[in-house]
Parts: sequence; C-alpha cells; structure tokens
Amino acid sequence: MIEQGKNTKRQDVHMQSRKLLEISGVINVESFDSEEFLLQTELGHLTIRGQNLHIKNLSLEQGLVAIEGLVNSLTYLEPGSQHKNKGLLGKMFK
Repeated sequence: MIEQGKNTKRQDVHMQSRKLLEISGVINVESFDSEEFLLQTELGHLTIRGQNLHIKNLSLEQGLVAIEGLVNSLTYLEPGSQHKNKGLLGKMFK
C-alpha cells in the first residue's frame, strides 16, 4: 500500500463500461478531438484514445473532467517525451 503524505498529489480515474470517464486532478486540457484527448494532470500528461469522444463536464477550477464515448486506452506520457500531435495535416497525410 502506498502512503500518502500531506504534499502527495492525487488523481482519481473512474470509468463506467468504457463509455464514461471521470478524472480528477486535471490542470488543463491541452488538446482534444473525437479520437484523442491530451490532459495535463497533477501526475503528468495523460492521453485518452477512443471513438466519438467528447467532453461531458469540465471544471478546471475543481480539476475535474468527464469524457463520454468509447474509451480504448489511457496512457501516461513519460516526462520529457514528445506527444505526437494529430492535427488536421497529420490526419490528412497519414
């Protein structure tokens, strides 16, 4: 069991049937589209991939985000790694 001190950062991730994802500890929504979200969280950058993804609820003041759609993966990026941005041009020239 991991002990949590006073300054320990915390994040909760709750998923219901791969269709609703609720995340706490969110600092910023870096980018998003219907297939991928990139969130800056207290524990690092988090990539969420899936289909028909959209924001159901967002409160950066409280650090909460809820995402609906079919969730395929959640991945924390290692510090210093480069996120491959899937912009419009990236999708066109795939």
